[in-house]
Amino acid sequence: MQIADIRRRSRLSLRFPPERISAVFEAFDATVLARIQFAFTVSFHIIFPAFSIGLASYLAVLEALWLWKKDEVYLELFNFWKTIFAVAFGMGVVSGIVMSYQFGTNWSVFSDKAGPVIGPLMGYEVLTAFFLEAGFLGVMLFGLNRVGPKLHFFATAMVALGTLISATWILAVNSWMQTPAGFSVNEAGQFIPDDWWAVIFNPSFPYRLMHMVLAAYLTTAFVVGACGAWHLLRKTAPRRARTMFSMAMWMAAIVAPIQIFAGDQHGLNTLEHQPAKVMAMEGHYQSHPEGAPLILFGMPNSAEKRVDYALEIPKLSSLILKHSLDAPLAGLDTIPEDRHPPVAIVFWSFRVMVAIGFAMLGLGLWSLWCRLRGTLDTNAALHRAAVLMGPAGFVAVLAGWITTEVGRQPYTIYGHLLTADSISPIAAPAVGASLVAFIIVYFLVFGAGTFYILRLMARLPRDTMPELDEGPLRTAGVTPGPATANQGGHHGH
Repeated sequence: MQIADIRRRSRLSLRFPPERISAVFEAFDATVLARIQFAFTVSFHIIFPAFSIGLASYLAVLEALWLWKKDEVYLELFNFWKTIFAVAFGMGVVSGIVMSYQFGTNWSVFSDKAGPVIGPLMGYEVLTAFFLEAGFLGVMLFGLNRVGPKLHFFATAMVALGTLISATWILAVNSWMQTPAGFSVNEAGQFIPDDWWAVIFNPSFPYRLMHMVLAAYLTTAFVVGACGAWHLLRKTAPRRARTMFSMAMWMAAIVAPIQIFAGDQHGLNTLEHQPAKVMAMEGHYQSHPEGAPLILFGMPNSAEKRVDYALEIPKLSSLILKHSLDAPLAGLDTIPEDRHPPVAIVFWSFRVMVAIGFAMLGLGLWSLWCRLRGTLDTNAALHRAAVLMGPAGFVAVLAGWITTEVGRQPYTIYGHLLTADSISPIAAPAVGASLVAFIIVYFLVFGAGTFYILRLMARLPRDTMPELDEGPLRTAGVTPGPATANQGGHHGH
């Protein structure tokens, strides 16, 4: 066996020698590969915290309703979703470990220069949020019959609070990189905190935190709504499915317009502190001294500094951003070209995010109309639309992060540290090899985890007692006692 294995490896090395693998990445720039690697890993990571933040709060609401109303359906839904939360939480933790790994391997110069500021903030996230989540997670998952309902609800609330605190610290770090404040630079070129309050509560932090937390709630609401709609269409568990779907649609109808308003305020803050990002989002290559149009669609042409095939509404961009039709708006022609962000990526990712936001608003308003007419539980078209919108929150979160992070380029710390000056002295083939490894492992591991979550969502336990409006249990004259007892004795947990 050893000789055969040696021969097999020899044949593989002849087909794919290390020199040939390295040569594939020689033509690439190490900075580009490192950015692609970080973008790939953070894209996988962000979808799990976005889901777990909202789902933790949803679990707390379900348990609170159970304690208040004494309705077992809320406890059954809590037990159903807590398993899904545990899987998503675990994948979020595992995918997050890789992020810190890359700070040391690919971005060591950035870590050295920004470490005095971001290091403590990341440490606080572990000491407060992660310890809080980890400490109470076991009680939430397994302790209901051991600690009692009230203490168990306290544990669930602490897990939900921990996810929000975690988001707070992480977004404080990211916001400081976007709008740095409260620091000075020492002789070694390191960023040293002068005022921690100014570092944490930097100019974009409140807007970014609100926008992200609302996005997490909407992401979870549309996943829960899609699950409820799926089971309503299949008629597998009508009462539980109706409860899930109704709660999710309330969240969509209430939070979607709030999120659009919060996004508008975040955009105004970005215009003040990161004007180049907004110029790229709007596709404004040229300045507009007498009112800028809102470009709905088009093909950004950075070579010619224009948007080809533009479909635009005159002066509407000035009205949105400056609240005046004739307000002047500066364009990218006022910024050195080597400081331009990649316009096409930012332009389209922003439009994907906005389009999904308005689609969420539309579904929420549709659900309100159906609720008023008494058809929320029976409108199959609404249910199918909700199923299709199930992954919309994840796509919107990814599009929003792409807009935020790519729009910050060419800086890692906006206005102070260039991305090209943040990279480790590492060869492109090394980054490329680890990137390929990450892609293979991530799709295998997290693909399997996502498939398992979908399988769990498809297994909503059936109602313990059929609804009266679904028809009689059996024909008249037959005693239904044994069948009723048989069905009522299993909750499917």
